[in-house]
Amino acid sequence: MTWIGIVVSIVTFIVGLVLGGLGGVYYLRRQMSNMQMSQTDIQNMARSMGMNLNQKQLNQVQKRMKNSNANTMKNMSAKKKKK
Repeated sequence: MTWIGIVVSIVTFIVGLVLGGLGGVYYLRRQMSNMQMSQTDIQNMARSMGMNLNQKQLNQVQKRMKNSNANTMKNMSAKKKKK
């Protein structure tokens, strides 16, 4: 192998790492923005953190999650329009 082959191999490896990382971040953001949790999921998560939520608190958490997802999607679409 010549030094040109070694340089090409290293550059290809680095480009692959960068593209893989960007692809992973994009995929994770998409999955997180589409994530829906039921009240039982929220209640189980709260119990695992040592909290016990009543119905009003569960409704507030669900409303916040829904608003957060809507804002995330709105921000993502606004970024696409700017480009």
